[in-house]
Amino acid sequence: VQLQASGGGTVQAGGSPRLSCEASRRIFSWFIWRWYRQGPGTQREMVARIGRDSTTDYADSVRGRFTISTDSAKNTPYLQMDNLKPEDTSVYYCHGTGLCSGSVCADVWGQGTLVTVSS
Repeated sequence: VQLQASGGGTVQAGGSPRLSCEASRRIFSWFIWRWYRQGPGTQREMVARIGRDSTTDYADSVRGRFTISTDSAKNTPYLQMDNLKPEDTSVYYCHGTGLCSGSVCADVWGQGTLVTVSS
């Protein structure tokens, strides 16, 4: 299965876009979904995580502003980003651990989507 993040673009500071992660094939089960980001000249960092039991975790830099959730029909994640700041400018990636599609289960990185926050 392949993943593609979408929903990025240029937004003004304070904006609230929502990122989606589309799968090329139906996902029947998953273990953990994560969203990562990588800004200019920085290492990739995890910003949000959701487990199969719906427990969530966030990086300190986004806690209270970002919300991770899943589409129960598609078994794919969303990332609601509120009150964006210029320092949130990054390429955002979705990552699935234990994604099962058909008889194959794997950990998969998605293609990223660029979010640019203008001040």
